[in-house]
Amino acid sequence: MNILILGGTKFLGRHLVQESLSRGHEVTIFTRGKTNHDLFPEVEKLTGDRDGDVSALIGRKWDAVIDTSGYVPRIVRQSADILASACNVYTFVSSISVYEDVSNPGVTEEADLLKLEDELVEEVTGATYGALKALCEEEVKKVFPDRHLIIRPGLIVGPHDPTDRFTYWPSRIGEGGSVLAPGEPNTPVQFIDVRDLASFIIQQLENKSIGTYHVTGPMQPLTMGEFLQECQKVLNPQAELIWVSKSFLDEHDVKIWTDMPLYIPLGLGMDGFSTVNLEKSRVAGLSIRPFSETIHDTYEWAKTRERDYVMQAGISRTKENELLTTWQTETNNE
Repeated sequence: MNILILGGTKFLGRHLVQESLSRGHEVTIFTRGKTNHDLFPEVEKLTGDRDGDVSALIGRKWDAVIDTSGYVPRIVRQSADILASACNVYTFVSSISVYEDVSNPGVTEEADLLKLEDELVEEVTGATYGALKALCEEEVKKVFPDRHLIIRPGLIVGPHDPTDRFTYWPSRIGEGGSVLAPGEPNTPVQFIDVRDLASFIIQQLENKSIGTYHVTGPMQPLTMGEFLQECQKVLNPQAELIWVSKSFLDEHDVKIWTDMPLYIPLGLGMDGFSTVNLEKSRVAGLSIRPFSETIHDTYEWAKTRERDYVMQAGISRTKENELLTTWQTETNNE
């Protein structure tokens, strides 16, 4: 296949390029030329701006397009319109954040989607992200009604992740010592290794699949406790997990998901966010590597970053030590 990737030099994009090349496909990337432009000298690189100069796309033909960088419906519609006669299938990377109700486990791809009161809003925030992605999906479907592949990943993790929402834990546990662990160990978690996500997307294009798919994992239920214990086993058995209560975290303004990555406690109306149904993707051939491999590879990659690199998620060691001291003092005084 000849594949066009809208965005191909940062995280998912770069893994899609690598996966496509490894499977013998031809790749063209369309970017602004600002990030990792030296990557992949063997692929064709088109430069432009999907909200501006898209002249490089006009008059070209590809078997498939993969849109990894669509967040605003108007801009996604522009790309879809330009490529309507230029490719056979439009693949849009969306998110499991599109759902209106994630209060119950087992959310399927048919669940109702979020809506914006003002569909002209274009500012991407925590409050608008999911609804904007849902609108982007609709724009793709309007232009490619029978030729769309909608991918809804969970948290994407692994080497080259710029968010650190997963990387924090392998890095922290690998460092050792007393590690603050959030809430209850039985809290469910889901995530997808970026390499498995890339493989699934290219596999579906090869199979000429259409429709909508959840892509996250693992296939079997996983808890925060099991995940952190696997980090210990793989990286540093001497690291000590200190589990502190949700009420303590709330009292000290420790935020779920950001200060404590992956952690979304039960009972907040989001029990389904980390337990989405994966049956459709499993039947379609989703293959997920052992999460111990993701832990190891992410840790090894993280060690290659600059020594003064500051984590984009999680808490500092200073704050962690302060919290653990307070927790132990309060616990001892009870």
